[in-house]
Amino acid sequence: MKNEVVAVKIRGILPANSGCAVFIGNDEKVFVINVEPQMGQVIGMFLRDAPKERPLTHDLMASVFKGFNITVERVVITDLKNSTYFARLILQQQNELQTARKIVEIDARPSDCLALAAAQKRPIFVTAALMEQVEDMSEILDRINEGESGEAE
Repeated sequence: MKNEVVAVKIRGILPANSGCAVFIGNDEKVFVINVEPQMGQVIGMFLRDAPKERPLTHDLMASVFKGFNITVERVVITDLKNSTYFARLILQQQNELQTARKIVEIDARPSDCLALAAAQKRPIFVTAALMEQVEDMSEILDRINEGESGEAE
C-alpha cells in the first residue's frame, strides 16, 4: 500500500446495543469498529485461544491457506466511508520450491480481517489518514477497564 500505516492491536471487545464494539488502537489513540455479535465472539475466542469443538469459518480459511502455502501477512484497515470501515487482507503465497512469492491484497470486511489476524497472530495496521480521522476512545476504554475489570481484552 502506498499509504503510511500505523501498527495497532485489538484493545478490547464489549457488547454494544447492536452488536459488539471492537476497540482498536495503540498507546496514542483507540477507536471503535462495531461488528455483528457473533463476529465479536469469534474474534474474542481467537484472542483467548479458546478451544472449539469444530472448526469455525476462519479456521477453515486458515486450513485452505495452509494447503496452498499461503500466509496472512497482515491486515490493514484502510478507510471509513458513510459509517462503514474498509480493510485489506494481505496474503503471501510461496511456491513449492520456496524460490518465488506472490503478494495478494484482498478487499475484506474489517471484522473478517480482525478475526484472521487474531486467529493467526498476525499484525494489524490502520492507515495514518484513517487514524487521524477517527474519534479517540481511549478515555472510554480506560473507564470501562477500571469499572469492569476483566470485560475488555
